[in-house]
Amino acid sequence: MTDNRTSTADTVNWRNLIAACAAVCVFAFSLGEMFPLLALSMRAWGVSEAVIGLNTAMAPVGILLAGLVIPKLSHSFGAKPVAIFMAIATGILFLLYPTFPTLYAWFPLRLAQGIFVATLFALSEAWVLSNASGSARGRVVGIYATCISATFGVGPGVVAWTGIGGYLPFAIGAAVLLLATLPISQVSTDAANSADQPHVSIFAFFPKAPLLLIAIGVHAMFDGGMLGFLAVYGAQMGMSESVAALTITALSLGNVFFQIPIGWIADRTSKRTTMTACFFATALGLALLPFAIATVLVWPLVLVTGAAGFGIYTVGLSELGDRFRGSDLIAGTSAFSTMWGLGALLGSVVCGFAMDLFGPHGFPGVLFVVFAIFIAVQAVRSYRQAGRVAA
Repeated sequence: MTDNRTSTADTVNWRNLIAACAAVCVFAFSLGEMFPLLALSMRAWGVSEAVIGLNTAMAPVGILLAGLVIPKLSHSFGAKPVAIFMAIATGILFLLYPTFPTLYAWFPLRLAQGIFVATLFALSEAWVLSNASGSARGRVVGIYATCISATFGVGPGVVAWTGIGGYLPFAIGAAVLLLATLPISQVSTDAANSADQPHVSIFAFFPKAPLLLIAIGVHAMFDGGMLGFLAVYGAQMGMSESVAALTITALSLGNVFFQIPIGWIADRTSKRTTMTACFFATALGLALLPFAIATVLVWPLVLVTGAAGFGIYTVGLSELGDRFRGSDLIAGTSAFSTMWGLGALLGSVVCGFAMDLFGPHGFPGVLFVVFAIFIAVQAVRSYRQAGRVAA
């Protein structure tokens, strides 16, 4: 069996790490702006929560499709040119939303957005993981996650400032996206080039880390549901649109404060144990959300729940970097994108229909059920493994 593990030496290529983080940060800002902007715009049109969920699901569908082609595109054209093209294309796409303000146009636009964004995220994650090794990896991934969350949380604040009408909020997102080409151009050729390595498809990668990929899929259901419906949930429970948009900022701020500590804990203890703790904390936060949404306690609760929910991804990405390198690593980050797309697709659709069927509280309720099922399955699996070892 081939050993895919990286060296245990603690090394960090800070130039490439900073460039990759800067590139993905501008994307995170624009995405953080677009989630509440599009959801609140459709709500203002009188669109039902179920249809908003279907539209939100188009981005995960695009991410799902992108995972199938990212390794091939990177292998054929090089990671850096592909990432630069996607940054420019996404900036142009953002301006098409207010140009064609109809529900029918926003479905294909949201699909294309998912494809473009997933490509940059998968490539930047591969750059981050390939430029940090050993016991520093968890903290480096924590830094990466913190940078994403800090800039992601600024986006809803822009919506609160500009409102949801006209070109201005979309133009701000497009302008910031075009800035992504600057840091991408600073990634060294060695880190960005995968054309000289054998091509590994995500289908070949899936059997190598199935449980890790399933965990990412469950995390993505949380991510897709929270990003698509937390602001809508807040508005339905009596918040103004501007305050409701800030719930996503609070969700992201939890990641800002806690991802580096989570990465440090994962480095010093066990990544699997840390991930399990994140699952439990997220499930508890979802269970408490209906009781806190109409009180001031919603802000610290959303902060901690968001930190734990995204911590699943931080620890999972760090474990991926521990186990794989080269083309396997690019295939792995692409598989993460595919599982995130699939999970977020399910999360968006299920949350939308749950709100229609059971009222506003169906949103956190259905996510809690998903997490409870995953925790139960993991507990049964661990019990059976312990039994086999004892035997």
